[in-house]
Amino acid sequence: MNILIVKLGATGDVVRTTTLLRALRGEVTWLTASKNTTLFDGVKEVQRCLSWEQRERVRDVKYDLVINLEDTLEIGAFLKTAQFERLFGAYADDAGELRYTDDARRWFDLSLISIYGKEQADQLKLKNRHTYQELIFEGLGFQFQGEKYVLPRPVDTGLCGDVAIAREAGPVWPMKNWAYYDKLKNELEARGLKVNFLQPRSSLREHLADVCQHRCFVGGDSLPMHFALGTGIRCVTIFTCTSPWEIFDYGIQTKIVSPLLEEYFYKRGFESRATSAVSLEEVLGAVLKQLEVAV
Repeated sequence: MNILIVKLGATGDVVRTTTLLRALRGEVTWLTASKNTTLFDGVKEVQRCLSWEQRERVRDVKYDLVINLEDTLEIGAFLKTAQFERLFGAYADDAGELRYTDDARRWFDLSLISIYGKEQADQLKLKNRHTYQELIFEGLGFQFQGEKYVLPRPVDTGLCGDVAIAREAGPVWPMKNWAYYDKLKNELEARGLKVNFLQPRSSLREHLADVCQHRCFVGGDSLPMHFALGTGIRCVTIFTCTSPWEIFDYGIQTKIVSPLLEEYFYKRGFESRATSAVSLEEVLGAVLKQLEVAV
């Protein structure tokens, strides 16, 4: 089979989508954002990785299956120019409206392009208790059985220690930035532990190394969390405004769910109440417990 996967971003979503590579059989082309192409360096499960800027090159093959997990009209319209037998996911109809295939509805019913509208989609997302992988795998006719992420080899940065902390989740979700990361670092260091805040890197493979060269990772629902889950690093994840149930924990993750989650669920503004609702003591205790069992 010739298979085209279209998943451009966010980068963490690209990483968790790589679990499909464990189930699919065939020659895979992956279309992604240019910054994410390094995630497929040396990954034998992907025969071609093309950036969005190189998208015209995907039209040289007729695909047995196209999996489009993006929800933008531009991408849906572009896929109308590709040749394929089966499409799973979002597409642009003849009227130029963005829709999605029936077999992909369990995921897209919860999305920004849900046929139910965003408000009801967010409520469905809040009630959902299935992981992202379960929803996507089932739609494609597979059963998710804990397949692991597919990641490239990290590029050593020399940053290592006991605990890595991601204190900033980026501008899209400011309420993911828990209020007490500095205090957590101080408490852990007072116990003789080596703690590092993750810093921006020029390469995703360097960022990957920063995470996996620690015994435990602490942060929000973010790219470094997925790097931890994908490399077997025990982690503590604070969920303030996004779904904890969509994340498969691989038996190594402690999820701390804000008591105000429902109030701020999938809201992208900023309220200090959301960032301080989880206590320092709860997170500290979870991290120390993870370190006890970390190799």
